[in-house]
Amino acid sequence: MTTPEHQPNDPEPTRPPGSAAPRYQDRVYRSPAALVGGVLLLALIGWLGIDAVVTGEGRTPWLALATMLLLVPLVVAYTLRPAVYVNDDRLRVRNPFRVIELPWGQVASLRSGFSNEVFDESGTKYQLWALPVSLRARNKAVRAETRAAAQAARAARAGSGSEGSGSGAGSGSGARASAGRGGLGPGGVPSGPKRAESDRAMDEMREMHELRQSEEAAQGEVTVRWAYEIAGPVVVGAVLLAVLLGVG
Repeated sequence: MTTPEHQPNDPEPTRPPGSAAPRYQDRVYRSPAALVGGVLLLALIGWLGIDAVVTGEGRTPWLALATMLLLVPLVVAYTLRPAVYVNDDRLRVRNPFRVIELPWGQVASLRSGFSNEVFDESGTKYQLWALPVSLRARNKAVRAETRAAAQAARAARAGSGSEGSGSGAGSGSGARASAGRGGLGPGGVPSGPKRAESDRAMDEMREMHELRQSEEAAQGEVTVRWAYEIAGPVVVGAVLLAVLLGVG
């Protein structure tokens, strides 16, 4: 499951000087489940690690510090860090160890299978870590849409049986149309087909890509930046832990 949110103050510069302002601020997609899991894991690591540092003896405090230095950046990288930023000009993908910025003019396609991926014009694939595919959520959405279609079909049959031929035909055709679109929404307005949240996010990005890929402001080069602020502490923690275990 993903959560789109608007970011009024995006800390990372993403627009070239002099370019036109977008119609809206960056829309951000994250995984709430990953955020909650990451916070819980960090709390557990902090609790066990600090306890080992305070009460441990001999090499135990140093081993605890090295382990925390290794694990904390990894947990942050795979749970709290992943995000997808979208605006009128580009798609920015923040994965565990990289930040990929793709102007819409350089995006070839957005594909969904067992994972959500974006391909640039050169054929390079980038996985969207912030939009995990949930087969369970997809199946749940399909079941909900099937139930809504069945309810609309029953309402159509009941309406056509109780009303006159003219009004019954109109009611039946309207209900059948609603069934094809996933049933009726609030106030009797037909709603769209049920979709898993990650699939809806991909649909929104595909629509933006189609609208903006030929715009002048959406052209440029694909850039990839490695997250050394994450990789550095992981390497230091792994080396320190290996040294401590080796000399013990």
